[in-house]
Amino acid sequence: MIHLQNVVKKYKKGVVALNDINIDIEKGDFVFLVGSSGAGKSTLIKLLMKEINPDKGKIIFNDKDITEVSNRGIPEIRRSIGIVFQEFRLLENKTAYENVAFAMEIVGSTPKEIRRQVPNALGLVGLSDKADSFPSQLSGGEQQRVSIARAIVNRPTVLIADEPTGNLDPDTAWEIMGILKDISRRGTTVLMATHAKDIVDIMKKRVIALSKGRVIKDDRKGVYDYEF
Repeated sequence: MIHLQNVVKKYKKGVVALNDINIDIEKGDFVFLVGSSGAGKSTLIKLLMKEINPDKGKIIFNDKDITEVSNRGIPEIRRSIGIVFQEFRLLENKTAYENVAFAMEIVGSTPKEIRRQVPNALGLVGLSDKADSFPSQLSGGEQQRVSIARAIVNRPTVLIADEPTGNLDPDTAWEIMGILKDISRRGTTVLMATHAKDIVDIMKKRVIALSKGRVIKDDRKGVYDYEF
């Protein structure tokens, strides 16, 4: 599903963000991406979202080399990817329902599709009873659940979660991880960037560790034995 082949990305002044990266992620995989600040995690995510392009190498996504895709093809790629951030990034003047619906509106979904899909997405994250609540009326964990519902409502094949538990207390963080695990079980590929060693150790999912732009370990047993 996602194949990075000899990917190199450099920034100004010769700073190498990613250096000869080779990663293969298959459909339905749950993968943790770990590494210190500056290791290359954010750059890798931006490459997958086609916010930036690599200087060398190929990125194959759903059997298509997205490094060769023109700007006109970017929306199609991004429709296949849902993303959740550490900051919830909800629209404060919209309800939970409206925040999730907005993700469908911007890709041209019909009102009928929106009425069908939004309740399903909110139900999946356990917020059916909060559909009419505004972000200011929700807890941090509930806001992150709305963010997840928004990310999955268009049925992406890949969900990228960038430090999704970073602003949450431990109990709420585990609730979010349970939702992400359930999404993965339903067939969506999940790539989660995190510093939360305790979560990685307990989940026992695949761990890809980056350091100074290189993959230093790819552990399918879910062992986080790295010091950053």
